[in-house]
Amino acid sequence: MSDFSNEKPPRNATAVIVLSNGQVIKGMGIGAPARACGEICFNTSMTGYQEILTDPSYAGQIITFTFPHIGNVGTNKEDIETINPAARGLIVREDITSPSNWRAAKDFDNWLKDNNLPGICGVDTRALTRMIRDSGAPKGVICHAPDGNFDIEALTKEAQDWPGLKGMDLAKEVSCTQSYSWNEALWTRENGYEKQENPSCKVVAVDFGAKRNILRCLAAAGCDVTVVPGNATAQDILAHKPDGVFLSNGPGDPEATGKYAVPMVKELLGKNMPIFGICLGHQILALALGGKTRKMHLGHRGANHPVKDLKTGKVEITSQNHGFEVIAESLPQDVEVSHISLFDGTNEGIALKNKPVFSVQYHPEASPGPLDSHYLFDRFVEMIKKAS
Repeated sequence: MSDFSNEKPPRNATAVIVLSNGQVIKGMGIGAPARACGEICFNTSMTGYQEILTDPSYAGQIITFTFPHIGNVGTNKEDIETINPAARGLIVREDITSPSNWRAAKDFDNWLKDNNLPGICGVDTRALTRMIRDSGAPKGVICHAPDGNFDIEALTKEAQDWPGLKGMDLAKEVSCTQSYSWNEALWTRENGYEKQENPSCKVVAVDFGAKRNILRCLAAAGCDVTVVPGNATAQDILAHKPDGVFLSNGPGDPEATGKYAVPMVKELLGKNMPIFGICLGHQILALALGGKTRKMHLGHRGANHPVKDLKTGKVEITSQNHGFEVIAESLPQDVEVSHISLFDGTNEGIALKNKPVFSVQYHPEASPGPLDSHYLFDRFVEMIKKAS
């Protein structure tokens, strides 16, 4: 158990984190006066807190930000990845400051309240991050109570009773419920979000918890995008007569989501359909090809993860958010490992040797993060054209 004694907890704490092992971390409440239970993870990004909190892949998780100053650029209506934030709460070092940014439309604390997200500040996030690093992501409850009254015993039991992410299908909670068209492309300072009005190919994006910027990148690469729910069948997808299929990111255990997604992908593979997967989509593709996945000790969450392309030797700095990994040794012979993490050697990408199919574990759309991997969307479109 990590030592938080080097930080003096506030005498009149208005928020606590209660872990399933009974450990209590005190601080001051920010955001909504509410409580939430989930897996406590950490993210090392220095920017993009609004995009992170609205990333559907964070469903079921409470985010510890390792960067101490969160909220200092405020919030706006453009930097969101889905309408309703998927994360359950946040943990930060410093209190929220007044926004200082020309794009700020609302201060961060009010944005949290509007979205019913509880938070806690005044926490030694370095010690908490070390604890997660050494012991794995714990189950916990974050509780913001302005009156300072906490039922620690009840909160501990709530944390202990929460089942955890392993075996949990969260994609069904964040996926769309009906199909829709998407033509919004990337943002520019001059014009805001552009529109794709002259697409070169038609792509169906399967929504397991898709980030908006992924859809924007597909549109910017020349795709006429139709988004379908994560439980769509191969027949549902083929009815749109796509030139290619995209498998999106998303939360939860890929094996749980794969119960309905894997049969769909297998059928599309039999049609020689060009396929591109990201994050959960990468894991589901691997399962459909006969591979296996497992929960990671820490997971990868941040905007500074180095990944090596084994074909070119090039190293890309990537944005990542995942707690499960593809087991490279479980992949069949017709699948090649295309990318690996330079942090821990885990799998970061696969490609079929004889079909127009590939996927990556990381997030080439960034948002937030570096743009090193944006070319993958163009690669997908070129693959579609060659297959036509």
